[in-house]
Amino acid sequence: MATESQEYMNGIRRPGPLTREIPECMRDKYTVIQTVLDVLAFLMLAIGYVIQGIYKSIVGIPKKDLKGNIALVTGGGGGLGSLIALRLARLGCVIVLWDINKKGLEDTEKLVKGLGGKCFGYVVDLASKDDIYQVAKKVEKEVGRVTLLINNAGVVSGQYLLDTPDHLIQRTFDVNILAHFWTVKAFLPAMLEHNDGHIVTIASMAGQVGVAKLVDYCSSKSAACGFDEALRLELEVKGVKGVHTSLICPYFIRATGMFEEVNSRFVPTLSSNDVADRVILAIRTNEPLAVIPAYFRLLLPFKWIVPWPCISELIRGLVPDAVPAPAPTPEQKRETKHILATPSKCESRPMSLASPPARHDRQV
Repeated sequence: MATESQEYMNGIRRPGPLTREIPECMRDKYTVIQTVLDVLAFLMLAIGYVIQGIYKSIVGIPKKDLKGNIALVTGGGGGLGSLIALRLARLGCVIVLWDINKKGLEDTEKLVKGLGGKCFGYVVDLASKDDIYQVAKKVEKEVGRVTLLINNAGVVSGQYLLDTPDHLIQRTFDVNILAHFWTVKAFLPAMLEHNDGHIVTIASMAGQVGVAKLVDYCSSKSAACGFDEALRLELEVKGVKGVHTSLICPYFIRATGMFEEVNSRFVPTLSSNDVADRVILAIRTNEPLAVIPAYFRLLLPFKWIVPWPCISELIRGLVPDAVPAPAPTPEQKRETKHILATPSKCESRPMSLASPPARHDRQV
């Protein structure tokens, strides 16, 4: 009796009333027909979404008013984070800045207040989960409920994988992706409670395409892309309509302190002001994905279509060296000569990782 009360759906047995009505020889055909109908229904839905997207791109999307929002920007003590904070302040947002650089926080805070905006700066070590949770509670108590979270902070080591100290790889992941988990877990519950909020993930084109000397950076940014997509889908599955997410994937940006010496051919590096403007547009239009420059969005599918040698030649031609070594200063040359002239005993132990060169721990 139990067998008779089951039917074939999508190739597996499920309880249903049609088992006795469908002969054994027809059940496979029934499954095929149902699959075809499901595919047709999906295609019709997809075409509707495409037409809707084309219409919005032609007519434009209304921009939401951000006045009165409390916007938290990680890495707001300089670079792109500072520029985003200034633009949000002009739109009437209350600005909360998080950064490990106290001097940078103070400078950005002065600029925001110079525009007549409200700004609160907090020194936070984004590599520390406990510090993030502790300061998040402090922000909620002193400023209010964060409605706009911009995970912008990032670090880059800029060395070949085998030359990168372990603690820098760990820090890259702590800041570039794990911090996103802790900030979202700290502020998303209140957003869900009020059905109002926006989470912005500043990733990179390096999260879509691998680049030499950036193995740890590309890996962390790829994780950030997956984080945003999975989080957005999770919110949709839960039926959340008022909380939005935006993923920003820019090419190399000038004047942020991270890729100042990047050797880029064919495609110029981006202006940080232009990228900041694009981020604000994505926020105000609830845009799920912003690729900068936009034409890269058309090129990305070729990564999975054309043979790997084509992709390799293109990437190596486009970015011959992501982090060129800067020319040594006269002081560094004198130090090198002094070291070479001083006899020393060779040791088998690994070099100390306590104080890495400053250029290999750049932060925005």
